[in-house]
Amino acid sequence: MIWDSSLISKYDLSGPRYTSYPTAPQFDPAISKIALIDKMLMPSDAPLSLYFHIPFCAHLCYYCACNKIVTKQYDKGVEYVELLGEEMRLRSLMLDHTRDVTQLHFGGGTPTFLTEELIATLFENIKQYFNLVNDGTQDYSIEIDPREITYSKLKLLTEMGINRISIGVQDFDAKVQEAIHRVQPLTMVSELVDNARSLGIKSINFDLIYGLPYQSLEGFKETLYQVISLSPERISLFNYAHLPERFRAQKRILDNTLPLPNIKLDLLKMSIEYLTAAGYDYIGMDHFAKPSDELALAQKQGKLQRNFQGYTTHAGTDLVAFGVSAISDLNGIYIQNYTDLSAYRSSIEKGQLAIAKGYISDHDDRVRHQVIMTLISQFKLDVTEVEERHKIHFFDYFSQEMDKLSPMLEDGMIEIDQCGMQTTIKVTERGRLLIRCICMVFDKHLNNTVKYSKVI
Repeated sequence: MIWDSSLISKYDLSGPRYTSYPTAPQFDPAISKIALIDKMLMPSDAPLSLYFHIPFCAHLCYYCACNKIVTKQYDKGVEYVELLGEEMRLRSLMLDHTRDVTQLHFGGGTPTFLTEELIATLFENIKQYFNLVNDGTQDYSIEIDPREITYSKLKLLTEMGINRISIGVQDFDAKVQEAIHRVQPLTMVSELVDNARSLGIKSINFDLIYGLPYQSLEGFKETLYQVISLSPERISLFNYAHLPERFRAQKRILDNTLPLPNIKLDLLKMSIEYLTAAGYDYIGMDHFAKPSDELALAQKQGKLQRNFQGYTTHAGTDLVAFGVSAISDLNGIYIQNYTDLSAYRSSIEKGQLAIAKGYISDHDDRVRHQVIMTLISQFKLDVTEVEERHKIHFFDYFSQEMDKLSPMLEDGMIEIDQCGMQTTIKVTERGRLLIRCICMVFDKHLNNTVKYSKVI
């Protein structure tokens, strides 16, 4: 990847992260639930990917923009697990129980907010309604707050089949941690990593954030050094988007404590250089992985995918999601649950699915989905393959989009190669960092009414 400051300045845009296409702002609350359920009832033999959203957090992290409920009342998990069990029962009536669950993810909130007893109950319910694979080929993961985990709980999770964990690190600098209200010393994270390794966890991801209050180049370089010493298989490096008008907790972060825009860019540039020098592959967007990791291998093999959990190696799965705000993706049919716990509870208690809104993709959406998701995952697009799958002539179909791509072609962000009958659009090393800008060209739904984060 080539860092080009002039291009970054030129394409200083805000845009979607494309964990789906169309993206969540297009989901319609007025859509017919009957139409969505009718689509959900369509038979499929695709493997399943399950997602469970656990919204509770015992601590308020000031930077966080997730759907969460901050409480110290751990018994709130009891009712919630019961609701998840009932939602699973309702959804299982529409699914073939023999379909393998190849991917499972628990997000939040803080999934490890749940007690060991509740975790065991939740897994019992999952196993009752779904065919969990537990032969070592599964990709079962959970997000972990180091302050909300014990060795005993981690051991239970591995016994249930969890073989990947994602640890919210953010920054090891004590002053930064105090400013964002997330104090977790290096020793705490190091102990968690050691425990995970001893229990056979095969993949550990660290979440880092740049642009937080009081961050400096020297301070974050020290964090990166400590991260490398712990040797996680994957690293996610997120841009902090300061939107206090949307997320009330962020009002506790003062503007004058945030790094200036030029420092923030320097933090990103330094991080990319440091991590790649340490041997990590830049997967794309904000993800890094060791060359031996499945993400890096899948990208080299042209099999990398992207969904609501980020980059994934599991192509061709139906994503079925449970809990407040959770989004399912059934081959372009998107269904999102209520984001409010009381509305979610009310629906489930009435024996109804907690559908708040959704979207049914048409042919054009599917064409654009393939283009955007392939570019953002593989950094190249086989135009001929798109034409054959969707029965279109690519450059006629996307004539307006190709006009918009012309400046990016001139700027060396993309190349168009033709070899015989095969045409390929390639994102260059100079354009990889700006992949979201390239994908935005093909997004027919993009408008200025939705406020997105900066692409850099």
